[in-house]
Amino acid sequence: MLVPVFTLKLSHKLQPRTVALGRFDGAHPCLAAATQAGKVLVHSPHAPGPRTGGSRAAPSSQDAHVALLSINQAVTCLAAGPLRAALQRDCLLVGTRTHLLAYDVHLNSDLFYREVSDGANAIVLGKLGDIPAPLAIIGGNCALQGFDYEGNDLFWTVTGDNVRSLALCDFDGDGKTELLVGSEDFDIRVFKEDEMVAEMSETETVTALSPMYGSRFGYALSNGTVGVYDRTSRYWRIKSKNHAMSIHAFDLNSDGVCELITGWSNGKVDARSDRTGEVIFKDNFASSIAGVVEGDYRMDGSTQLICCSVDGEVRGYLPGGEEMKGNLMDTCAEQDMIRELSQKKQNLLLELRNYEENAKAELSPQLKEADGQRGVIPANTQLQTSLSVNLGSDSQSAHVELCISTTNGEPQSATTTTYLHTIIRAVLIFAEGIFEGESHVVHPDLQNLSGCIRVPLTPPKDVPVDLHIKAFVGYRNSTQFYVFELTRQLPRFSMYALSSPDSATEPLSFVSCATNERPQRIVMWLNQSFLLPEDAEFQSAPFQVCFTSLRNAGQLLIKIKPGGEISISTDDIDLAGDIIQSMASFLAIEDLQVEADFPAYFEELRKVLVKVDEHHSVNQRLTADMADHSNLIRVMLVQAEDARLLGDMKNMKARYVELYDLNRDLINQYKIRCNNHTELLNNLKAVNQAIQRAGRLRVGKPKAQVIAACRDAIRSNNFNTLFRIMRSGVASS
Repeated sequence: MLVPVFTLKLSHKLQPRTVALGRFDGAHPCLAAATQAGKVLVHSPHAPGPRTGGSRAAPSSQDAHVALLSINQAVTCLAAGPLRAALQRDCLLVGTRTHLLAYDVHLNSDLFYREVSDGANAIVLGKLGDIPAPLAIIGGNCALQGFDYEGNDLFWTVTGDNVRSLALCDFDGDGKTELLVGSEDFDIRVFKEDEMVAEMSETETVTALSPMYGSRFGYALSNGTVGVYDRTSRYWRIKSKNHAMSIHAFDLNSDGVCELITGWSNGKVDARSDRTGEVIFKDNFASSIAGVVEGDYRMDGSTQLICCSVDGEVRGYLPGGEEMKGNLMDTCAEQDMIRELSQKKQNLLLELRNYEENAKAELSPQLKEADGQRGVIPANTQLQTSLSVNLGSDSQSAHVELCISTTNGEPQSATTTTYLHTIIRAVLIFAEGIFEGESHVVHPDLQNLSGCIRVPLTPPKDVPVDLHIKAFVGYRNSTQFYVFELTRQLPRFSMYALSSPDSATEPLSFVSCATNERPQRIVMWLNQSFLLPEDAEFQSAPFQVCFTSLRNAGQLLIKIKPGGEISISTDDIDLAGDIIQSMASFLAIEDLQVEADFPAYFEELRKVLVKVDEHHSVNQRLTADMADHSNLIRVMLVQAEDARLLGDMKNMKARYVELYDLNRDLINQYKIRCNNHTELLNNLKAVNQAIQRAGRLRVGKPKAQVIAACRDAIRSNNFNTLFRIMRSGVASS
């Protein structure tokens, strides 16, 4: 059994997901973590700690090896690493809801302190792509920013939703690191500098990301799921009723390959094989895990896996030696595995006995009808599936319909005996993001058993979904059933029904672009991406296709003109971006510029931009008022104290009454400022999402150019230029 090589207890409670390890003096490893009291703890068991006399760090009164940094704001994320090579030591990065602090622990001084209006929810430090300097990259309110050691903003782009996790990984194997971004819209996006090169959809908020080796990386979701991706392909995943608080890649069994280490909310720490997800090691803490890091914390030349709990308990583990042969589990765990394998053996023996009994029944034709409960169905029985659009009785009940049937489920003639008609007793469907819990079971009642089952599907997002189907097939009086398994893919735009162009008015908003593609290739994309009737035919260009959304009855009109010109009319800017990205991917288009106009959306955005200006003005005025009140408080405190020393109780009382009133005003102003800041963040999120949506209407270089130009227009407060860029893709008219 693998046991900790060291254990220590910090006298402070730690905040989850804010643990880092760095060599802040260039030589000695130190542990840094945000405390639940709003400070940052630095544990220096070998070094003397931060120099005294600085403005932030002060020694702890409870532990000689601990220094506490005053941040004066709630810490949202923490990281440590080399931000400036010339320093030859690590710096500490502390993110809050409004600022980023780069701190030199050794000198007890700030490297820079930058206001970040989009907040800092996650932080990672390292080199990105071809940018020469290491960057402190923060993810906030739908935006990503990268700062160098002087606090210069060298990298900025937008993403789909609030960022919750970041990691740097050589995703495409080109020797340069890409940025992995996990966000609240359930997506993992991969950025090659400011260009998004891949996107993977998950089922919940992505709370943690960790590079493993090569193009492989681990991830964790807010619903208790952890797993491993290799590029865009998921290797494996498991789901727990607990929450994964921290994940880290570490070679714990000395086989040359990193395992995925997970710290859980119930205090469990486990290591799973990167290939199978099998648990090879586990341990338990008394409280939730706050973070998992690695380093030579004993300074003996060996790297330990270091796990910290929220109660301040720290344990370090050395990798298992070769003599353990990868087996890090204790004897109790081995006994559990033996019992599990024994149970599997019993289940397989029972299954084998059923097969043998069914084989005997097949040898005796007269037993087929009399002993129908054995469920021996014809050998040529197959399971068939089809997908169609069901418009329902109203717009609320419209859905995609999955029909599952057997090939011999209906009578062939009036004289056919009923025992030849198979029925579907139950259907189990696994699909991500469609059903609550990712699975759906259909149990027809006994009076309505048949060889066909129809399942309504309403995917909430326009992404392709694999439907993994398992069906129990047998006879009406069967007690044993055959299990058929198959997989069917739901097209990306399955929630749009083909309709007549004359049935609705054409949307005012549109996107148009020119390609060199033949119309036949575009028709192939339509057939792959939409649920079209089998008899649907398209003429040679020009032609148009009209769809109606099953979600909100919105209209979508796609026009194909000679020469490869394409026009997409829809009032949903997100849908237009999804169609452009899907079409470009199918047609292998690397760069695509478009003309776009969304009058209603742009008018709403104009109102949001006006509100942003108003909130900034209110914030500046409130800040000035609070500064004035603070100065008055200082003066009145001196006057009240002077009156007390002179025995002038009347004036002292009057001054303290004024102080009470000023304090009440300050509290009220603070509440107003908090509400103003919350509304400002919501409006900034809308602005960042608008830039991201304008970018998704383009592909390749035009997309990156639009995002950069939009940001410059906002910086210069030039709204007209911003809307011109969103429409045409360029700043000049």
